[in-house]
Amino acid sequence: MIGLASEATAALLGLAGPADETLSRYFRAHRSLGRRERAFVAEAAYAVLRRRRSLEAAARSSEPRALVLCALVRILGYSARSLDSAIAREELAFVAQLRSVSLDNLSPAVRADLPDWLWERLVAEQGEEEAARIAAGLLQPAPLDLRVNIARTTREEALQRLRDDGLQAVPTPHSPAGLRLPGKPAINRHPLFVDGLIEVQDEGSQLLAWLVAPRRGEMIADYCAGAGGKTLALAMLMRASGRVYAMDVSAKRLSALSPRAARARVTSIHPLVLSGENDTRAKRLAGKLDRVLVDAPCSGFGTLRRNPDLKWRHGPDAVRELAAKQQAILRAASRLVKRGGRLVYATCSILREENEAVVDAFVAAHPQFAPESCGDLLSAQKIAMEAGERLRLWPHVHGTDGFFAAAFRRET
Repeated sequence: MIGLASEATAALLGLAGPADETLSRYFRAHRSLGRRERAFVAEAAYAVLRRRRSLEAAARSSEPRALVLCALVRILGYSARSLDSAIAREELAFVAQLRSVSLDNLSPAVRADLPDWLWERLVAEQGEEEAARIAAGLLQPAPLDLRVNIARTTREEALQRLRDDGLQAVPTPHSPAGLRLPGKPAINRHPLFVDGLIEVQDEGSQLLAWLVAPRRGEMIADYCAGAGGKTLALAMLMRASGRVYAMDVSAKRLSALSPRAARARVTSIHPLVLSGENDTRAKRLAGKLDRVLVDAPCSGFGTLRRNPDLKWRHGPDAVRELAAKQQAILRAASRLVKRGGRLVYATCSILREENEAVVDAFVAAHPQFAPESCGDLLSAQKIAMEAGERLRLWPHVHGTDGFFAAAFRRET
């Protein structure tokens, strides 16, 4: 098993693509692996990906097998004795001393398991103490958050059905439709999922739908819809009335939405593949939409609990390019909003360059859009959480992925 975990880890550390896709390919190539074996391989490989820098320091090696052994001992709690029968004799001494290796003299970036540039950026923006807390929060494995389709059932009914089936679900503290599960149960096989009564969605992502706060019968757009998780949440709040345009430049990503909408029994969603920021079909909707959500493509650093490979795949140049792209997307999406309508910009990034800086530039160039308080918008819907004009969510504070959001009302 350690050999298999080492092979999978080597594939992930190659950073040839998203870690989840790489691991899925590995498992497809090893179909004989059982559920427990797959869980072991995934847990060990992701532990290495998440803690790569500190494990390399402790192991004094960057070899995948050494890193897996180090992760098993230092992160996953295996004792040297429990690994005796699974390792070579020459590895016994190496494994025996792993737990006692001190990292106190290493740089803060290594202890935080972040690239130097990202650690330095966080310290500059948040201060060293808060940066350390943010980094620690991002190192924790994320729970499984679900969104209950409250257009068709209640959170209480879904909660009870999950508990009746032995799943220890609890309500999320902020989203009125959220449930949280420990571990990683195969929820996609549960009747609630099959019947479209629950969807997998982080609580922070769910809250964006309540910021948009669509009403029944309106025309709205999810401008960067992707696979449609937030699109479905918006349609749910509209009780499947009105019209929801799911827009994205990727036909492949949008193709995942149709079966999800069918499962949820939603017919008000209209997918629209965009050719870019100046798509002619989108231009026909200029000034006609009541609400537009722009969950812009970003570095994804707020999702490092789930996608730890992103911190090794994206550098400062990529962030700079993303910020320019985000500004262009926000400008294009804003043209769709009618007078009196709402525009919401959001990312799952933790960096000001992709968040406040983008919004500040937009406000300076578009005086017709007046900021709205995210705190007031959530409070109006009886969602109690501390939020000001702009919303910031953090794993170590809110238990969600890292999110940023800003809302605007078009005045003229």
